[in-house]
Amino acid sequence: MDKKLGLTALTALVLSSMLGAGVFSLPQNMAAVASPAALIVGWFITGIGIIFLALALLLLTRLKPELDGGIFTYARAGFGDLVGFCSAWGYWLCAVIANVSYLVIVFSALSFFTDSADRVIFGAGNTWQAIVGASLLLWLVHGLVLRGVQTAASINLVATLGKLLPLGLFILLAIAAFNIDRFTLDFTGFALDKPVWQQVKETMLITLWVFIGVEGAVVVSARARNKRDVGHATLLAVTAALCIYLLVTLLSLGVIPRAELAGMRNPSMAGLMTQLIGYWGNLIIVVGLIVSVCGAYLSWTIMAAEVPFLAAQHGAFPRILSQQNARSAPSASLWLTNGSVQICLILIWLTHSDYNTLLTIASEMILVPYFLVGAYLYKVARPLNKPLITTVALGASIYGIWLLYASGPLHLLLSVVLYAPGILLFLYARRGGRAAQSLSMLERSAIVALVAGALPAMWVLLK
Repeated sequence: MDKKLGLTALTALVLSSMLGAGVFSLPQNMAAVASPAALIVGWFITGIGIIFLALALLLLTRLKPELDGGIFTYARAGFGDLVGFCSAWGYWLCAVIANVSYLVIVFSALSFFTDSADRVIFGAGNTWQAIVGASLLLWLVHGLVLRGVQTAASINLVATLGKLLPLGLFILLAIAAFNIDRFTLDFTGFALDKPVWQQVKETMLITLWVFIGVEGAVVVSARARNKRDVGHATLLAVTAALCIYLLVTLLSLGVIPRAELAGMRNPSMAGLMTQLIGYWGNLIIVVGLIVSVCGAYLSWTIMAAEVPFLAAQHGAFPRILSQQNARSAPSASLWLTNGSVQICLILIWLTHSDYNTLLTIASEMILVPYFLVGAYLYKVARPLNKPLITTVALGASIYGIWLLYASGPLHLLLSVVLYAPGILLFLYARRGGRAAQSLSMLERSAIVALVAGALPAMWVLLK
């Protein structure tokens, strides 16, 4: 395979996959659940945790350069075929749902130009017109990625630069308008009637969502020109994203009071820009949002197709998904992924679900794969007797456990329901002794427990 992705393309892939729609709604999302004090603590925890995770990914690319594909191959190498499959399945589901949410939010943003009080065309991105438009965009990007990952990555680089312009303008204007008295008003969130620690906990899934994509360079590491660039790209992109998120969130609370910000319509950055520079501020942010989401969608299409492709090469997914076309694009996996996105779009239209529902589901499915990255690094680090590597591994693992705790039991039940159907695919891929090794008794017991637990979990969720 021709390895063509350099440091710039890899960094843009990671940054673009993180900077999607979430950053434009971040001011309202955070103000609705947390005070300035809680946000500072929340971002501090998230910043440390996500840097530990990025460092864990960087170290694993150095310690285990032969493991292409990261999220799936680390889990498989560390904990066996079943855990590896569950990591790949959960990550792939997250990617599919994220892609659906991006398509929905694009046409929700376009409603700014098309809808009025007496005429709804795109609405919240779930009307039939929006679904038709989203489907056209879906298959346009599908054709683009089939032309080769390098072509898609080059276009993504341009989109990444395009989305940074409105974000940079907002940050500069917010700095000029920042008022410290407004920022410190009800600093600990007395009006929210919740302790600061509870507020911090409620920010965790939001902060996780905006960092989903941190593993982007690792997922496509098999296509990197230089393996060392993978870790560097991850750390560069995480540092840049963390700075942007901190500035956007905290500066917004100095522009208008928290209670007023919490009641704003999303994308709330558009409302803030309107207050800062008038009508054109709204237009700039809406256009920036559309460019940003399209870039993130392109990044996630590449990553979503890569995981089943890699898993199929190792026998965890059906072998047919390991097929590539003449341009080395994972064609079979891409058809499966985008076919699934198309089905989800139809379901969105039928159920009238919105972006926030999809955000919750996608965030939950990525928690276990992230935890397994830190856990595998700890397993690798133990015989090396290197305290620094062990510290990074423990930090990434503790952050993963904290996220699982912060997400709550209801979301964990949801993940059980979604993991269980994947077991059938796993068993189908291994039929007829196709796997390199048979499942252990522990893995067989885990399969039975997972499938058996899905039914009561579904009953609890429906209640």
